[in-house]
Amino acid sequence: MSTNSQTPVSPGLWTLAWRRLRADKVAMVAMSIVIAFLLMLVASSLGLIASDWEQEVGVNYAPPTFVGPQTAAERGMEGVGATSEPVPENPLDPLKDVIRELRKQGEADASNPTAGLDTEGVVDPLAAEMAEIHAALAKDGKKSVVVKQETLPFGADKWGHDIIKKTIKGSETSIVVGLVAALLATVLGTLFGACAGYFGGKVDDFFNWFYSIFTSIPSILMILTVAAVLQKKGVLTIVLILGLTGWTGTFRQIRAEYMKHKAREYVQAADAIGATHWSKMFGHIFPNVSHVALVQMSILAVGFIKAEVILSFLGFGVPVGVVSWGSMLNEAQNELILGKWWQLAAASFGMAVLVTAFSLFTDSLRDALDPKLK
Repeated sequence: MSTNSQTPVSPGLWTLAWRRLRADKVAMVAMSIVIAFLLMLVASSLGLIASDWEQEVGVNYAPPTFVGPQTAAERGMEGVGATSEPVPENPLDPLKDVIRELRKQGEADASNPTAGLDTEGVVDPLAAEMAEIHAALAKDGKKSVVVKQETLPFGADKWGHDIIKKTIKGSETSIVVGLVAALLATVLGTLFGACAGYFGGKVDDFFNWFYSIFTSIPSILMILTVAAVLQKKGVLTIVLILGLTGWTGTFRQIRAEYMKHKAREYVQAADAIGATHWSKMFGHIFPNVSHVALVQMSILAVGFIKAEVILSFLGFGVPVGVVSWGSMLNEAQNELILGKWWQLAAASFGMAVLVTAFSLFTDSLRDALDPKLK
């Protein structure tokens, strides 16, 4: 008589982690928000959304729709088209002929108050030529004049760009910088920490000396120093700045894990069958400590998104023509003087939602992957 019995398979680390994570409602909500931002990033990079963010669809500083349109005085156009009593002519004034000609010109323009005036109420010397161009375009059946909206769902900047589309495009830059820089820092920290923890001795002493140099200098000063050395602005430059200065935390964690795992039985068994150092470091030990690297990468991504905003705000970040949350905040500091708050609110709200959700998800992921909780 034979009985068929199946040996129960114990769940692995990642299966147990997913079970704990799925049971945490806050973690699932935070993960959903992070995934939504990542999907928005992909759609923006493919040009599916916010591809036309540079179009001037609104008037300068168009307010949000729920605030209502601006008045002429708020747009800096007070006095345009206003009527007033003419000033009596002084017969002794040597400039009376010039004043008389100017008055005639003003009376001629009175029949078309908007002719030759831009949005600031200044006479446009090219108004006649532009009118001819518009007339020619109209004959061709093309759109001659773009009608700019007085209000937009969440307002416009000083060039009339839609703030919502600009915020979405800015999130693409900030998130890409944060994720790629975190990946670079995690790779460097893992590589350095694996070599130091596995080999020990003089190799460990060298990497500890290198680590001590980086940690002895304040992080913001180190970032600004590397930015000043590289000089050239760009997304790649910011990634290099953050990645080359942010590997120290990952190094410390990975080094400790490798020192703990290198003396375990499975590593000794791999050594007995002739496995190389590289195979033991990254083929046997790393899969057992990869959760530490993943958590460190998540933590670094949050910090690097904020660091990119700080760098761009200080002028060390993205170049002119590239929008990010940091460049939006840089523009917003001047707009606040004029009472235009919507660009600051949009960039700050987007960054706050993403960073908060990412931080909550990172904390939950770290708890779920902690072997002590098994």
